Amino acid sequence: MVSEGVTVTTAMVATQLLEVGLNTLVKSATDSGLSNYVFIVYSNLLALCFLLPATILHHRKSAPPPIPSSILRRIFLLSCLSTAVQTLLYNGIGYSSPTLASAMIDLVPAFTFTLAVISRMENLNLKLHSSQAKIVGTLVSIAGALILTLYQGMPIIRGSMQNLVLGGSGTYLSVQSNWILGGFLLATACFIVSVLYIVQTWIMREYPEELVVTTVCCSMVVVLSAIVGLIAEGTSRAWILRPDKELVAVCYSAIFVVTMRSVVYAWAFRKKGPIYVAMFSPLGMVIAVVLGVLFLGDILYLGSLIGAVIIAIGFYGVIWAQAQEENDFASSSSSAPLIYSKGIDA
Repeated sequence: MVSEGVTVTTAMVATQLLEVGLNTLVKSATDSGLSNYVFIVYSNLLALCFLLPATILHHRKSAPPPIPSSILRRIFLLSCLSTAVQTLLYNGIGYSSPTLASAMIDLVPAFTFTLAVISRMENLNLKLHSSQAKIVGTLVSIAGALILTLYQGMPIIRGSMQNLVLGGSGTYLSVQSNWILGGFLLATACFIVSVLYIVQTWIMREYPEELVVTTVCCSMVVVLSAIVGLIAEGTSRAWILRPDKELVAVCYSAIFVVTMRSVVYAWAFRKKGPIYVAMFSPLGMVIAVVLGVLFLGDILYLGSLIGAVIIAIGFYGVIWAQAQEENDFASSSSSAPLIYSKGIDA
């Protein structure tokens, strides 16, 4: 059991590093001219080229059960949500930074908890300290996100791009406006991710075939993102990838994030549950800060630091409450918490 726990932890740390690395790479590539819409289409298409053979090989001896029409409709809904999340996320990063994206992603557990209560996947007893901590933690996380998005404050660490802010009042207002817009897009993406988690749980309850669901969903995302990309970019030269950081970003995303992350997340969800996986979000925030300042010349603002700390406090309040409930259930020989037992694949 110890060996398995170490393996899961190591895999999750590596996944966080790879995911934040993608955000940094995409930010650099889009600043050089790569279209977010084109990137989403190509990265999912290439990922499908890996997922499809993997699914066939995995089920070469025994075919998976047929997908009922009701499940297929849910997978289509899942693919719509996934397309929306990727579009909002990468456009939000384009207007702000990977650091802000990694900090805002800490809102996902709070949003997920709220939706789980509304959908009756999680029971809430206001007389228990754990339930009270969950509510307070959720509100604190949202407050931290608002501070991080709407307040920059004085720069703490200046990167090589500081002239964008200090070059004049007009430039500063433009950067400030883009930062707020980016924060709004990222916050919306985080909420949709939480809805995606609920829908994914709904699917996995009745059709527990993670690899099949992921492959079918990815194929639908390719079609949907291609439609969105054609509307946004038309048939312009934006669809021609340059053999530099643009191609590297697409390959990196397809192999290490869209494909590998999906598999690792599904495995970690099955082994440890979604709350355990969500605990690694603050680690991604720390990695993003380091990469953004070192390689993108991002400026670390006081508002970003304060907001990120508040988000982390609220987030771990929810985590503590969840752990407390698990201990209470274990001591009373009750069943595990509903939200802990669900398999979720982002």
